[in-house]
Amino acid sequence: MNYKTVKKGAYDEFVDKKSRFIGYVKPVETEDDAIEFINAVRKKHSDATHNCYAYIVRDNNIMRYSDDGEPAGTAGMPILDVLRKEDLTDVCVVVTRYFGGTLLGTGGLVRAYTKGAQVGLDAAERIEKLFCNIYSVKCDYSAMGSLQYAIAEDGEYILKDTLFTDSVEFIVYVKTPDASRFEKMIENKTAGQVKPEIISTEFIDKDIKKD
Repeated sequence: MNYKTVKKGAYDEFVDKKSRFIGYVKPVETEDDAIEFINAVRKKHSDATHNCYAYIVRDNNIMRYSDDGEPAGTAGMPILDVLRKEDLTDVCVVVTRYFGGTLLGTGGLVRAYTKGAQVGLDAAERIEKLFCNIYSVKCDYSAMGSLQYAIAEDGEYILKDTLFTDSVEFIVYVKTPDASRFEKMIENKTAGQVKPEIISTEFIDKDIKKD
């Protein structure tokens, strides 16, 4: 259920034997989003020699790529391979090329489009989308300190908010595989007096640190 993607659009570029390559990256949720992004880059660089692309979309498990006039297998597939290697999804990459007058050859093109995708992705902030249960945990003030410590001590739970009324309510994000363990922990800490309640489920973003 969890997956890796990019947080927002980014780009970077380089020159190889006088050809200019620009790698554009954007998060997308549907194939229509990807196509819209590709068309926007094409419009921006309508004077470019090629606008090659690849995208992977979780919706219907879609993967597409295009060499856009480059020799077959030298552009779109290398871009797609970078996405696969990085284990990214819901991402579209477009690599724009302005031909500089020197032929790169098949191997040179593969390396250049691979690099174009990589520099674009390296400029983007990577995130992991974590599917979580959002719990409401209500307790008396006397139990507040021990429960707060237990939630923080585990390291896998995210305490998003604490609400104070006639009782204390913790709003806690818990990855779905950890749900049973979290519920048992709360009940054990309170001798069964407090039972966590799931109020919703959603994806949350976790930043992925670059090596």
